[in-house]
Amino acid sequence: MTQAYTIEISRSGGDIHIQPITSGVYSIGAENGNKIVLPDASVSRRHAVLFVRDDDIVVEDLDSSNGTFIDGKAVRGRAVVPPGGELRIGDYRIRMQAPQSSQPQPQPSAPQPTPQPAMPSPPPPATGPHAVSPQLRAIKRQVHQELLQRLDLKRLNAAQVRDDDLHQRVRTSLQQILGEIRERLPSGLKAESLLKEIYDEAVGLGPLEDLLADDTITEIMVNGHNHIYVEREGRLERTDRTFFDDNSVLAIIERIVSPIGRRVDESQPYVDARLKDGSRVNAIIAPLTLSGPCLTIRKFAKVAFTVDDFIRMQTLTADMASFLEACVLMRKNIVISGGTGSGKTTLLNVVSRFLPESDRIVTIEDAAELRLAQPHVVRLEARPPNIEGRGAITIRDLVRNALRMRPDRLIVGECRGGEALDMLQAMNTGHDGSLTTVHANSPRDVISRLETMVLMAGMDLPVRAIREQITSAIDVVVHEARLSDGTRRIIYISELVGLEGDRPTMQDLFEFKQSGVDGNGKVQGKFRPTGSVPTFIEEAGAKGVRLSHNMFQPENDI
Repeated sequence: MTQAYTIEISRSGGDIHIQPITSGVYSIGAENGNKIVLPDASVSRRHAVLFVRDDDIVVEDLDSSNGTFIDGKAVRGRAVVPPGGELRIGDYRIRMQAPQSSQPQPQPSAPQPTPQPAMPSPPPPATGPHAVSPQLRAIKRQVHQELLQRLDLKRLNAAQVRDDDLHQRVRTSLQQILGEIRERLPSGLKAESLLKEIYDEAVGLGPLEDLLADDTITEIMVNGHNHIYVEREGRLERTDRTFFDDNSVLAIIERIVSPIGRRVDESQPYVDARLKDGSRVNAIIAPLTLSGPCLTIRKFAKVAFTVDDFIRMQTLTADMASFLEACVLMRKNIVISGGTGSGKTTLLNVVSRFLPESDRIVTIEDAAELRLAQPHVVRLEARPPNIEGRGAITIRDLVRNALRMRPDRLIVGECRGGEALDMLQAMNTGHDGSLTTVHANSPRDVISRLETMVLMAGMDLPVRAIREQITSAIDVVVHEARLSDGTRRIIYISELVGLEGDRPTMQDLFEFKQSGVDGNGKVQGKFRPTGSVPTFIEEAGAKGVRLSHNMFQPENDI
């Protein structure tokens, strides 16, 4: 049965506020978007998170400026709030008590010199291919609770404990706890695997840690606490990993978004964020999702791909790579297009490696994902609005600001709105050699997509004027797609030639022609030049760039 707790909030010289709360995740801070708002300068905007569960209460400090304390002891990371314990945040005192009717009745027992977590009685066995034993779930919860209690008792000066020291303390305490209960663990349950699972949940991302470490996995999708899917080699598969409950998923989401100044709660129930390695994260929670908190992580490779990797994986050919390098060196404006998950950002990273190290590069993104190898890079990241709907800094704002930063190259992670107009104007006014990505189903769809995005800027421009802007600004469109077998290929490299009447004209320079699918579901086909030669090929020699006519001849099919 879900317990109803009573929370008592007091302040020196002020009133005492008492309210009931039930199990859930409660953000605490001075900002109005928190579930528990403590408006005072001594409290950080996002100060801490309270996890209220049926069997315990846990608080996690969010690197607040003044710290979080339990009965006078500083909290580093997470700690259990004992029954009747006092939580101090800034000038506020918070006490939580379960009502008498919900308090478990004390059971007489002989005093034990060293308390040990009791093992739960075996429940009915779990069923189904992805079911997790309720007995294992109960054991993990009790060991985790014991871990938090011991760390709180043994922490001498938590505010000065470094992350690596804290991790070592967690591992040592877990080894002690499991050593005490090893003989009472159910048969078939390995203490070592149990130690790793609880360790990951205490200081990492829980059941996602192994998935993040698996280099064969490119995407992780959490649909509620008990459904975790991954993408491996372009195909989806369900894993046997699960979280304790939805509150555990919410705790992981909070752990991801808090360090980068983002938030997710009922007033802002979805968020884009990133992990330390740059992996893209999207989270959405109730009331917008009915299947529990959903978390999507698009992983980045630990070692950034190079053009040689792309040639080896048959994403493109050596001639196509040489042509793209020549376009970058000639300062041609390039748009990379494709559908969701087609690999546009990864391809943008690879193409950016052709940029000279002498150039000043400014990147603009919603969530910083690009990993450029050049030394002179300025990275700009957009900011979402606060709880009052203010303070948003859009991609368009950053594009206009970047033009005043003396960029040699401008890279916009993705154009999806009115910033397309500013991007086109920049390309047309001396900021050539720019790169961006656009969602589109073909190179020719890029034109209509850009037209729509320019109109989203609120400028009532005639269609011909917009098309003239597009055709004079963009030189090359590179279209990438994810095929039915999960592989990613550059389907077209096309040149935007100009206008014929009111219609933009394009010519395909390279293409991938699919010939079929083999017995294993692998796509068969080949890259080939179309025979068309770029209009700027004579310009290459004048700029000292090698660009051979031979690579465009159809007899060079690969």
